[in-house]
Amino acid sequence: MKGVLLALGTGVAMGALCVPAQAADAGSGADAADAAAPARGSEDIVVTGAAAQESVSATGLPLKLIDTPQAITIVDQQQIRDFALTNVNDLLDQVVGVNVERAETDRTEYDSRGFGITNFQVDGIGLPLLSDGIQFGSLDTILWDRVEAVRGANGMMTGVGNPSATINYVRKRPTATFQASLSASLGSYSDRRIEGDVSGPLNAAGTVQARLVGAHEDSDSYLDYYHVNRTVIGAIVSWDVTPRLRATAGYSRQQNDADGVLWGALPLTYADGSQIRYRRSASTAAPWTYWNTRSQSAFAELHYQIGHGWSVKGVYTFNRIQYEAKLLYAYGYPDPETGLGIAGSTGLYPTDYKQDIFDAYASGPVTLFGRTHDVAFGVSTGRSSGREYEGWSDADYAYPAVSQLGTVDLPPAHYPDPVLQTRLIDRLTRAYGAVHWRLTDRLTAITGFAATSLKSTGYSYGVGADRKNSKVTPYLGALYDITPAIKLYASYTGIFNPQSQVNSANSRLAPATGNSIEAGVKGQWLGGRLYATASLFRARQKNLAEAAGSFEPGDAGPVGGTYYVGQTTLSKGFEIEVAGRITPDWTISGGYTGFSLKTPAGDRAFPYIPNRTLKLSTTYAFPALNDLKIGANLRWQDSTYTTDSNVQDAAGNDAVIRQRHYAVLDLMAGVKLIDRVRATINLRNVTNRKYLNSLAWGQAFYAEPRTVLGSVTFSY
Repeated sequence: MKGVLLALGTGVAMGALCVPAQAADAGSGADAADAAAPARGSEDIVVTGAAAQESVSATGLPLKLIDTPQAITIVDQQQIRDFALTNVNDLLDQVVGVNVERAETDRTEYDSRGFGITNFQVDGIGLPLLSDGIQFGSLDTILWDRVEAVRGANGMMTGVGNPSATINYVRKRPTATFQASLSASLGSYSDRRIEGDVSGPLNAAGTVQARLVGAHEDSDSYLDYYHVNRTVIGAIVSWDVTPRLRATAGYSRQQNDADGVLWGALPLTYADGSQIRYRRSASTAAPWTYWNTRSQSAFAELHYQIGHGWSVKGVYTFNRIQYEAKLLYAYGYPDPETGLGIAGSTGLYPTDYKQDIFDAYASGPVTLFGRTHDVAFGVSTGRSSGREYEGWSDADYAYPAVSQLGTVDLPPAHYPDPVLQTRLIDRLTRAYGAVHWRLTDRLTAITGFAATSLKSTGYSYGVGADRKNSKVTPYLGALYDITPAIKLYASYTGIFNPQSQVNSANSRLAPATGNSIEAGVKGQWLGGRLYATASLFRARQKNLAEAAGSFEPGDAGPVGGTYYVGQTTLSKGFEIEVAGRITPDWTISGGYTGFSLKTPAGDRAFPYIPNRTLKLSTTYAFPALNDLKIGANLRWQDSTYTTDSNVQDAAGNDAVIRQRHYAVLDLMAGVKLIDRVRATINLRNVTNRKYLNSLAWGQAFYAEPRTVLGSVTFSY
């Protein structure tokens, strides 16, 4: 099996998901779990969101999904393998209530329930201020066992109560028995990929275990000029020092090199306010543009079982994101007759973000009033720092007519030595705690808090960025058993959301504040194999950042960067979700989200965010036919729009850019070729639907057309 190790090639630092529920110790010191994952070929895998799975992401307590008073979706390894969800954007596309805003090729944002997602964790640990929820590059999913998406505010476990969602990536951990897999894929646009995963004990006693995962992918694109080369590798070693003490350490690294990248995207409005229609492959990039991103993460962890159900855990985590980018920004309002009028500017941008996090956590049972209750408490402190350099060229570009984009290559420019423009340091400290009260045989409650202190220093493009904020965020939840299979639940949490966004003067906005309420019903049937939930939610935020425009040459901020204004918003809506196995061979997961997001004046806020979305995924297996499995994924969203106040239509109104509602259908089929070898084919966007990825920044590019991907996997 040493040959399998040599075939690896992957890693990733901060984003993606995967694998079986039993696999890993999820969360900031969860008492449950350093249990070994089942072998990759095991059929005993709980599907997405199954009620039997535990999550500590919402409360810090090891609770089953049905016992957690918030909506939670878990995406497991089986769904990732079935639908070849090899990057985090494709994976989060499948999560109920989560929208992926692909505004550029190599910077992506996410939102849920109308608000941007800024809280990303790994094993329950993370600071929300590193890159402010923006994902640089296309992050691979090879490192992660599963992903937990906790919708609604989660200030108790993150220190920041943003009422969108918290995404928790759970690492693959070493296993007690040897297992290995190797997979190779080939798809449309010369998409080639190889990945491997090897795990098992390193000594005869099994007290030392290790896991090595890796992947390499190289792909062209339907977009003019765009090409991605990605390599990821990750390793974790665990050691049972004593029967009660386990030490674990790991490292991961992803190098994502992209050429022909979009910085901003396609200008969408003619000078008369009408919307521009492009070829699907149209791009304002050039062959010499690039965005090379390196993500690294290292952690060390001690987990000690005190006894009587109590345990303590201490974790140190180091994260680093570095990128160097040579970017071309297009802007302007072309003439509707000639198609001419788009201009371009270019810059060179080396950037370095670092993050150190220390977290100490304890949990266990206590007996009060004749009943046993669960307690969890901890303290964490973290420091994020960032340096951004700019080498701004004085070159000016004039693009060809919009119908000719991609046919004329713009020449490269000369750049001065990059100058340090941004130097920021954020320090976040929080103390947190929660108690799971068993009040009666049917009624349970969860109370908790997070006391958070934030201090920032530094500057950005000549403007000071100092700030100091502190807040105590409460949490209250309750569940009532109507029947053994059905529970009512409700939860309340305060919102304290420090923001990294800046206004038109390039000064940081004050924190957003407010509260979030959620109530609903959860149920499980068929021996716990099938899980469903329905919920109502309401969240109010004051001073929430809303994109208001982009910095242009001569402004206070970076060219192409976005500036914001603060506004008050009210989000109200509902979600319905189901996940599990209807029969041993038939799985289903998905749900519907509908909400309204209004300003105090009653206007729609953030109209580029869809207010109604539907996501459904299903597979059916035929064990007698060489383990044949077929499946389908469906995503639908309603129409969206954005306005541009810099140009007016014939009636004198601000130009409106629209994306009509659309649905995307993906299909898959897999079959066992011989023992331990399986072939799978995935067909994406079967109907070849053409649509714009996102209107979040007022520019956009088109989504991928119909593609096919075939893979062969060996598992041991």
